[in-house]
Amino acid sequence: MTDPTVPATVPAETYAALAAALEALPSQRHRRTAAQMVEALTEMFRIQPDLVDLKITSAALLEMGEAFEMFAPYHDAPKVAIFGSARTKDHDPLYQAARDVAYDLAQAGWMVVTGAGPGIMQAAMEGAGREHSIGVSIRLPFEQGANPVIAGDEKYVSMKYFFTRKLMLVKESRGFICLPGGFGTLDETFELLTLTQTGKGLPVPIVFLDTPGGKYWESVHDVIEGLLVKLGLVAEADTQLYLVTDDCHRAVDEILRFYANYHSLRYVGDLLVIRMQHTVTDEQLEVLNTRFGHLCKRGTIARVEALDPERKEHDHVALPRIAFTFAKHGYGELRALIDTLNSFTPEQD
Repeated sequence: MTDPTVPATVPAETYAALAAALEALPSQRHRRTAAQMVEALTEMFRIQPDLVDLKITSAALLEMGEAFEMFAPYHDAPKVAIFGSARTKDHDPLYQAARDVAYDLAQAGWMVVTGAGPGIMQAAMEGAGREHSIGVSIRLPFEQGANPVIAGDEKYVSMKYFFTRKLMLVKESRGFICLPGGFGTLDETFELLTLTQTGKGLPVPIVFLDTPGGKYWESVHDVIEGLLVKLGLVAEADTQLYLVTDDCHRAVDEILRFYANYHSLRYVGDLLVIRMQHTVTDEQLEVLNTRFGHLCKRGTIARVEALDPERKEHDHVALPRIAFTFAKHGYGELRALIDTLNSFTPEQD
């Protein structure tokens, strides 16, 4: 007999499957967050959205789920995203630069994530090799799917929307190398800068890579510094969020050096906790407070043990850390603080 409380258009077994899926999640925090997702969808249905709105939401959720599943086996592998033009030909020096920088990063143990198309994206995958490449493509009428390096690989997913694709590229990557490109490359690059500048994204190394004699990124920097900074539209410190270089080795070093000591960060309440590979000495802590104490909303930068939420979630508990009440402005200066941490050498016994 049909349950009268269940709409005829939704099979009763769908509700049972949803309940089972929620129960199977690994923690109460997971289940609570998932339940909020269900409540959000229920609220959306309540307002009776247009069919187009439902299709957008459904497609976005579906392809995000596919991307989450694809990335899951490589969660702990460090990844660098490489942006650049799909139109760059294999005889262009930029093509070889993308190959070289991807090769060096793959040799250092990094995986390379690109849009899986031709041009710079294919060059980067050729440099990294299929084993170290991950592709997140966008379905376009004038592109024929994935490039031959990654086509058919399990480390490849195709997406309909630019916004979900960009979300995956930014979410999964711990470093970014941007080579010259068109509207799409500039869109990806400036969204990345916006997320980093506003604290919506985690601090990451961002490299603007050109070839010797190339003026593409130098011209972009001139606009940022000569127009945006000059007019007070961005802070001078925001130019520290990226490095402009024409040297592939320096580009690779910028990515690797960012994690020489710095490991990761998270917020616990109003505390910004920064985890490191090795602790800071009293003298080094004094340097941090002298140079960056103004970033504290109150108090000072201090060494701390893993905090209770970190312990409960087994979140890198063994790593040394510092914490302070970040005023949540001056993310360019937060990058400078991380650079200073990376300049500190471990205390010798």
